[in-house]
Amino acid sequence: MKFIHFADAHLDSPFLGLSFLPSNQFYRIQQAPNQSLTKIVDLALQEQVDLVLIAGDTFDSSRPTPSSQLFFARQIKRLTAAEIQVVMIFGNHDHMQATDLLVPESPYFKLLGAGEQVETATFKTAAGFVYTVNGFSYLNNHITTDLAAQLPTKSSNYTFGLMHAQEKASSNQNVYAPFTLSELKDLHYDYFALGHIHLRQILSEDPLIVYPGNIQGRHINERDAKGCYLGEINEQTKQTTIKFVPTSPIKWAKAQVKLTEEISQNDLREQILASMKPQEPTYYSLEIVGAEFLNEQEQELLKDSSFWQALSEQLTDSQLVDVRFATNSRLQIAASDQVYFSQAAAEIFTADKFRALSKSWAKKDDLATELAQEPQFLQEIKELAAVNLNNKLKGLSDETD
Repeated sequence: MKFIHFADAHLDSPFLGLSFLPSNQFYRIQQAPNQSLTKIVDLALQEQVDLVLIAGDTFDSSRPTPSSQLFFARQIKRLTAAEIQVVMIFGNHDHMQATDLLVPESPYFKLLGAGEQVETATFKTAAGFVYTVNGFSYLNNHITTDLAAQLPTKSSNYTFGLMHAQEKASSNQNVYAPFTLSELKDLHYDYFALGHIHLRQILSEDPLIVYPGNIQGRHINERDAKGCYLGEINEQTKQTTIKFVPTSPIKWAKAQVKLTEEISQNDLREQILASMKPQEPTYYSLEIVGAEFLNEQEQELLKDSSFWQALSEQLTDSQLVDVRFATNSRLQIAASDQVYFSQAAAEIFTADKFRALSKSWAKKDDLATELAQEPQFLQEIKELAAVNLNNKLKGLSDETD
């Protein structure tokens, strides 16, 4: 038996912060999740899989556009017409009523666990291999209870668990459908198909407990390859092997320029272009390390999206879409003041403190919520604060010299 496991397609993703791009480039990014999903369906047909598991957040919202609904319905029809079983759940983004999904009824399509109820469904492949899928869908945008605790015990059939969920955290972080790894292992299912976490990872090899990640990176912090897992089950031993198959049409990458002294604008431009060597369509975030060597005019230039576009014209089918500053030296202040600054930074730049400070901002949309919980984002805020302080203090020093 063969199967595909994917999650977090986020069709209709708005790709916030990229509206400055030329319309053809922005359209390409908007269409990337659709193209990735199409490649996944192509793969399913090519490999003649028996089952496709969709682990939530197919759509970016609970009110997807008609065009995304119809596109998804067409892709599902391609699978069901080939008699490939599709089992889908809703996640925290696409928490919907089952009746709102525009997929035509078919014996080969199953929405599992509608109404946040744990549900069991059993199927048989064309070759007669029997398997069971247990799982639940979201009806609201946040499940706070441990629904994994309600999953039934394993039957004699090969058993999948299908969940859009997250491991319980020791901090006060908001966790969706929280579970512990030990409770999933104790169920002795053959394969847990998870969704929600966009970073591809295998939580356990025995049994397999797997996050495939999302199918297309949505911003610069989602740089790893995106796609789906293709699995194969030995029907005699029930042993499972999986391999990751990348399907995303565009990638995000990080470029870096390190400054150790002041530099002319022309040399800065040449160093930036040299740091970006795309082999495929790529959207870059540029990090300027040593930003304390930039003067005010150069900082303003680097913040200007029209400058990014001018640089992108020198790249092959790729774009610079983001610039970030980092410092490679300590603040130019007295040692006694450095102690106070370090103490203040330690108090302010903690994960809990930052979440408290960003609480109202993070509520504006789901992407903001995700960013506020990312350690890398907190580090970037800390670096930017250090760069700005360095420049302010450098300005004061220039006035007193």
